[in-house]
Amino acid sequence: MLQLPGLECLERLHNRIDMVGIPFTDRGSRLLVFLRGNELSVRLAERWVKWESEYGHYRQRVPIIERFQILGKDGAPLACTADTYPHVAHVQTGRGPFSFAFVDPETLAVRLPAGEYGIEFSVLASDAHADRRGGVLHGKRNVSYTTSAVLVRNEIVSEGPDRWRVRLKLRAAEGMPLLLNITPRLAFNRALPDPTTVIAEACDRWQAWYDAVPDVLEEYRDQYLYAWWVMRSGLMNTRFYFTREAMTPSKIHYVGVWHWDQFFHALAYRHVDSKLAEDQIRIVLDHQRADGMLPDAIYDEGLVTHLEKPVAADVTKPPLAAWIALKLYETSGHLDFLNEVYDALNRWHEWWLRDNADPATGLCVYQHPFSSGLDDSPLWDEGMPVVAPDLNTYLVMGGDCLAQIAELIGEHQDVARLRERADGLAESMIEHLWSEQSGQFEAIHDGHPVDVTTLFNLLPLATGRLPPEIVERLLANLTDPGAFWTAYPLATVSLRDDKFDPLQMWRGPSWVNINYLFIEALFRVGQPDLARRLRRETLAMIQRHPDIYEYYNPLTGERPPKAAPIFGWTSAVFIDLALQETRDKIGKEAG
Repeated sequence: MLQLPGLECLERLHNRIDMVGIPFTDRGSRLLVFLRGNELSVRLAERWVKWESEYGHYRQRVPIIERFQILGKDGAPLACTADTYPHVAHVQTGRGPFSFAFVDPETLAVRLPAGEYGIEFSVLASDAHADRRGGVLHGKRNVSYTTSAVLVRNEIVSEGPDRWRVRLKLRAAEGMPLLLNITPRLAFNRALPDPTTVIAEACDRWQAWYDAVPDVLEEYRDQYLYAWWVMRSGLMNTRFYFTREAMTPSKIHYVGVWHWDQFFHALAYRHVDSKLAEDQIRIVLDHQRADGMLPDAIYDEGLVTHLEKPVAADVTKPPLAAWIALKLYETSGHLDFLNEVYDALNRWHEWWLRDNADPATGLCVYQHPFSSGLDDSPLWDEGMPVVAPDLNTYLVMGGDCLAQIAELIGEHQDVARLRERADGLAESMIEHLWSEQSGQFEAIHDGHPVDVTTLFNLLPLATGRLPPEIVERLLANLTDPGAFWTAYPLATVSLRDDKFDPLQMWRGPSWVNINYLFIEALFRVGQPDLARRLRRETLAMIQRHPDIYEYYNPLTGERPPKAAPIFGWTSAVFIDLALQETRDKIGKEAG
């Protein structure tokens, strides 16, 4: 358990949530509260695909509540500043603090200061009416506001199509509530709680979260606590196709479940809540297709299993499900979980081997670039399908993990078959993809090597089945500071390649989930010192910034402009690697 009490953890996160780039939000909620200048807004972490032609993409869509201003007696907006903790956001004004806390995932309570003042805000809605305690507005999402303060003024006026302006003048005693409920449901939450109690209960929930996390070395604690904030606040509750409570990669940037993200998220959750970790796998398996394929992504309103661009093909994500299932078991000891998922994992493995086989090599191909998870990698520039070293590496790893699971649950008849097929894939990679000249495994399109040098050409190191001379060549390439082992490793495209771009997603930046796979690979091939060095350098890169990002510039360690903030798998990997470092140090001291 963490040696710091939960309350001290919350104190150490004071003002880490700036409400400008990092919203105030909470576990399960789709509400994101921002403060920019002197105006608050509430954005929804929801996609609304069928309404995008009307309202736009969720990253650009106007907030459901915007231009929320607190007004003085003269009607002028008051200056506002944020003073935040994970459980409460105090909006400080000249009239006192307006303190926001979550009652539940759809409801915010605002603790009002004493006095008389105005509040105005704009709501996206199709109709509205005021009543004696506030008002209700109906639209694609429904909004109510309710207060026990005296409503000196309460009017709702149209600002044009689907936009209404709420104008309030309140006379409040200290601590009175203003309740905001934003919901897709027909019924509203309008029963007024005591906001001081709401804040205390929110504090208790966050303290309990931090009381459950394992301890780490002091040098990692501040970013570790923030990473755990990301992992709790990024969870969204069940709704429609969202069958389990699940972590979204970034509530600001990626709303939904992308299935290989869930596997890395589970790396962190396994340290605090085994069921929550397992549910990150279950939500993907819940939507398995009859032929065994797993969806690329899951949203409230549906699945992504096929895309027309950049090519027309079924789309999924890399086969790492068995790998993470085994890791969860190693932490929890839940044999029943392995029994539960084994058949689905086998069908998934078989789908790759059966429906994506390249007849010329016996290896497997990516049919769509997004199935790789490496959407814009130069590996796909020459077209699809591609016999890819990373895919076949994952299938070798998956076969090994399935064989171990089969042994654990007593399905002994499957063990030899799974291991033999993993052996065969590894041998075929050496036969068909290994290039003695370049010291890497080539990707193949249309019978010819793809002319690019990426980190994924070295990933077969993770199979643990390569002869020493190939391992030596791969390590030489991996550790070359002029290629991949940059100032902030690992670059995903060689610095010497013309297609290297340190700012563009999978065309150069460092991604810490890939670093994680290489750290494991280095341990597996007997390079523990190199693995620990990469682990420490990965942790240091993530610690450079107050927020945690999707990927990093491998030359400067800075955030590339398009890298998503409050990013899930980066936070999860930081947590797991920091715990590894902590265990190592404790082990050395004990030894």
